[in-house]
Amino acid sequence: MEYIRAFVVGGLICVVGQLLMDGTKLTPAHVLVAFVTSGAILTAFGIYEPIMKFGEMGASIPLTGFGYSLAKGAMDSVKDGGLLGAFTGGIKATSGGVAAAVVFGYLMAVIFDPKSKK
Repeated sequence: MEYIRAFVVGGLICVVGQLLMDGTKLTPAHVLVAFVTSGAILTAFGIYEPIMKFGEMGASIPLTGFGYSLAKGAMDSVKDGGLLGAFTGGIKATSGGVAAAVVFGYLMAVIFDPKSKK
């Protein structure tokens, strides 16, 4: 059942992104920023936490999950370390994912022959 919930939640998030790109003049970069920002804002208002508990990986893998991790890390770090935690908590919470993205992106660029769009 958890696979179905993850599929439905992740799929709905992706459908929203596709509708934004098809129905508006937003570029993928605009949608990326909107999703990360909305994940952080929904976390601040306590709305994204129930979505995370219901959809699990379906909610944490998309870009809204990255915004959730940034905001959650910052909020937890503020509780532990004060105001400075607002600046360092999000980075600590997401550093593993960012490092993995950089390393694997580099490896794929070395293994394959990337070409820019014309």
